[in-house]
Amino acid sequence: MRYIISILLIGAAIGAAVFGMLGLQGSLMRKPPFELFPDMDRQAKLRPQVPFHFFTNGLSSQLPPDGTVARSQPIATASGAVYRFEDSPVNTGRITGTTNFIETNPLAVNTALLQRGRERFDIYCAPCHGRLGDGNGITKKIGVMPAVANLHDKRIVELADGEIFNTVTYGKGLMGAAGPLIPAEDRWAAIAYVRALQLSWLGTTNDLPADQAAALK
Repeated sequence: MRYIISILLIGAAIGAAVFGMLGLQGSLMRKPPFELFPDMDRQAKLRPQVPFHFFTNGLSSQLPPDGTVARSQPIATASGAVYRFEDSPVNTGRITGTTNFIETNPLAVNTALLQRGRERFDIYCAPCHGRLGDGNGITKKIGVMPAVANLHDKRIVELADGEIFNTVTYGKGLMGAAGPLIPAEDRWAAIAYVRALQLSWLGTTNDLPADQAAALK
């Protein structure tokens, strides 16, 4: 019995001590709060562009030293170079200042872009969608993802390039977001290659230049 009473008294003393130090949530105190980790409130750091005698120019913020490697390079588009932080269709897939998707690829579609797109597609997209884009990738064959979109379906063929870019970037349904994994220019390259795959399936002789169509006939 004495043992139980002693435990209760010790518990009450500890509770009173904690209450005395911390008080009630939302209550006003004349004394400053008890800080377990004071460095979280008062850190040894410099604010940007404030006086600091350590450097010869007297400022805390300094320009990068000569030869510093840039963290990112701009993306070359038809309208000029665009950095990854800019609100631009090449980064968002949308018309700037609107929620509307752009219809066509903002990058110049050429042989180099299609080759890059094929490489990225085979790495990131083919495991689920298949190398032909027909939805028969290895994940479907082994039963991991029983339902995978066929990229040749009319619904997907008619999507704007910007909407496909948005889906690739943020994911949809069981499809994970590839934005953190694939740079924007590689996403556009893969989309250009998907369009080439679709054309190879759905194209007709009417899509050929006149001289090539005549040669086939």
